[in-house]
Order: sequence, then C-alpha cells, then structure tokens
Amino acid sequence: MKRIIASLVLGAFLLSAVGCADKAQSGAGLGALTGAAVGALTSKNKISGAAIGAGIGALLGYAIGNEMDKYDKEQINKTLETQPSGRPMAWKNPDNGTQYEATPGTPYSSNDKIYRDITIKANVNGEEKDVKAKAYRNADGTWVLVQ
Repeated sequence: MKRIIASLVLGAFLLSAVGCADKAQSGAGLGALTGAAVGALTSKNKISGAAIGAGIGALLGYAIGNEMDKYDKEQINKTLETQPSGRPMAWKNPDNGTQYEATPGTPYSSNDKIYRDITIKANVNGEEKDVKAKAYRNADGTWVLVQ
C-alpha cells in the first residue's frame, strides 16, 4: 500500500512538470492521482475506491484547471473583438503571473464567417513563446480559435 501511495505522489509530481498539457489537462491528471490516493485510503475495497476517487478527482481537477484558462481566453476574445488591426493588447494572468501580448490582424471573410489572424506572445517564467493562430467570430460575438 505504501508503494501505491508513493507511486501516486511521484506520478503527481511528474505530471505537474509536463509542459505540453494545458491547465485543464494537468488539473485533470493531478485530480485523478489525488482522488485515487484518497479513494484507496478511505475505501474498504482499495481498487474500486481508487478508481472512483480517480474519476471524481479528474472531473474536479479539469474544472479547476479549465477555469484558470478562461481568463486568458476572455482576454484573447476581447482583443479580437475590440482592438484595431496591428494594435497589441497586453495582460497578465492574475492566477499564474504569465504575461501575454496579442496582436490581431485584419478581419476577412471566408465560408460565410469573419476571420482574424492573431499573434500571441507569452512570457512564461522569463521565456518568450510566440503563437500564430486564426479565429472566427460566432453569431453570438465570441471568437473561436481554430489554429
């Protein structure tokens, strides 16, 4: 049992170090590992307790991680909706301190949708990352990143 708990804790630390997953995915993984550990420790049937705990933990972790990403998505949506072409908008995520600058391109139409290209620069712990993406505008006024 101690080996299982040690493995779960080690897995949680390794998963938290993975940089390619978004916050929702990382939250789901960490939630699943934590839930599995709690479920195994508190249930009479260790295996089913771990499985149920992992499922509940994954759902809760995903919800929390996804919520943290929403702030940045809202700022990108605001940039695409309000900023003139070529004028950057900057913000800092209050939860993780990551600094962003997004610069929208000129709107254009394709397949009955309005599109804008956008360049997003992120400063994560002093390391700059650039992403070029494309978004289209929904009928409700929100923008959806597609690339």
